Amino acid sequence: MPEYKAPIRDIKFVMQELLNCDNHYQKLGYEDASVDMVDAIISEAAKFTEQVIAPINQSGDAQGCTWTNGDVTTPDGFKEAYQQYVEGGWPTLAQNVNFGGQGLPHSLNTAINELFSSANHSFAMYPGLSHGALATIEAHGSEQQKNQFMPKLVEGTWTGTMCLTEPHCGTDLGMLRTKAELNDDGSYSLTGTKIFISAGEHDLSDNIVHIVIARIPGSPEGSKGISLFIVPKFNVTDEGTISDRNAVSCGSIEHKMGINANATCVINFDGAKGYLIGEVNRGLNCMFTFMNAARLGVATEGVAAAEASFQGALAYAKDRLQMRSLSGVKNPNGPADAIIVHPDVRRMLLTQKSIAEGGRALIAYLAQLVDIGHASNSDEEKAAAESKLALLTPIAKAFLTELGLECTSHGVQVFGGHGFIKEWGMEQLMRDTKISCIYEGTTGIQALDLLARKVLGSKGKLLEAFGSEMTQFCIENASDEAMQEFIKPIMSFGGDWQKITEQVGARAMKNPDEIGAASVDYLMYSGYLTLAYFWAKMAKVAQDKLAAGTDEEAFYQAKIKTARFYFQRILPRAQGHAACLANGAQSMMELDAEDFSF
Repeated sequence: MPEYKAPIRDIKFVMQELLNCDNHYQKLGYEDASVDMVDAIISEAAKFTEQVIAPINQSGDAQGCTWTNGDVTTPDGFKEAYQQYVEGGWPTLAQNVNFGGQGLPHSLNTAINELFSSANHSFAMYPGLSHGALATIEAHGSEQQKNQFMPKLVEGTWTGTMCLTEPHCGTDLGMLRTKAELNDDGSYSLTGTKIFISAGEHDLSDNIVHIVIARIPGSPEGSKGISLFIVPKFNVTDEGTISDRNAVSCGSIEHKMGINANATCVINFDGAKGYLIGEVNRGLNCMFTFMNAARLGVATEGVAAAEASFQGALAYAKDRLQMRSLSGVKNPNGPADAIIVHPDVRRMLLTQKSIAEGGRALIAYLAQLVDIGHASNSDEEKAAAESKLALLTPIAKAFLTELGLECTSHGVQVFGGHGFIKEWGMEQLMRDTKISCIYEGTTGIQALDLLARKVLGSKGKLLEAFGSEMTQFCIENASDEAMQEFIKPIMSFGGDWQKITEQVGARAMKNPDEIGAASVDYLMYSGYLTLAYFWAKMAKVAQDKLAAGTDEEAFYQAKIKTARFYFQRILPRAQGHAACLANGAQSMMELDAEDFSF
């Protein structure tokens, strides 16, 4: 298994040099988040992930979770690692100080989460969903519910889940059958079955707090009749202490393609006691708080996978000797040259590197927008941040996970036949990463959200907000000759982005299927252009550092060269998506359903 090393230098580049996190934090009142404090936290997280979490990644995959009469046992080492995670205060990092949190910025926590996910995807999922549960309770719960559930969730001694999917309904949540009947004491009794519940049952925490959607009898059909509930594994007293066992049980765990060390559960509610969050029939609105937090977390998983796969492939490519370089012998004292000299291996490594580093910049930018939404005193600033988040979140979730999966495939390919063998760990990365393209909304669902709801639904206003930022950057650097190789393509692709949007919108007015037919290509085009913008910004920072003089010349030169690779070899993919978009929906829809046969 490749040895994972936290990319501390690149994280600091993105946070401090590209996004000026120190100024960002001080402006928002995060006084404790000084440069020294941020550096110290990232360094400690790196040690923890490298020394505690990464070593149990491959063994956890091989052993998997065990289900016995409703109880789930996690792989060897997971319980001890989770205890260290809690003792280290990692769950509390960005949580509300009123409930035991440290009150540090969300963006710092996001950077730390990447390390956990790269080191051990399955382990990172156990505490990961607690963040969404906390955000939902804090945003929509009563004061009693907050005091009852949040302290232990913040502490990490309790964990949270999200219970949406049922055997007969996945994305179409309006079809749910789980019902919630009002009790005399104001609580509800929930009955139904939920499937695919990540970390739905395990032995890591003292209690598991399920956030569950259900329908109250008499509510409207479809999504308009969905309500949201807190349903703990163990009932909780008004003072927030554990009471008797609730009527919640794990019926089984799934045997999966990947993330084998994380328990994906069937959860049965047999008259389980639950508490309404927010208003009756407004559950889906409340649930979006959880889902939006989760989507950014899953986008981070895509970056984490690209980074982990790149590290493994790079180490192997420098060590594996095969054939001679076509441009001349590079290793005269050996029987062959290291495979990193071959152009096609370079293509795969640079694809991984450009996606991991470009994706890291995009995620950090989005996380800073979340900081603004949480802490800014300016309503105008908050609104602007929310507009950009609305547009970019589905892009980040779908684009970065699709490209993250591609990067894990390249990782297997660099190893050749050895990549297909379990002992090297590269195939595990590929298996683990596929789920990121699926849960919290598939790529197709994210694409529909982007094109139908965010772009066309806002009549282009959300697109205009982010497009204006890109245009302003291009204008500011229009006279910089060294930046033209990056500025000109952004302006060209950006102009086409607007034209494509107008064309799809016009076709959709005549045929609504045009939106579904265009959506994924539209999202991927948007993703390639968005990442190009962040690579251009990173190239600008690197050029300025080199011009000013630096003892890290190799680091900054690598940034510029990787940016150049992205613009010359990755960004042109967007043109293929544009060509598909221009062809419309006809070829997709003209074959009748009954004519699909084999």
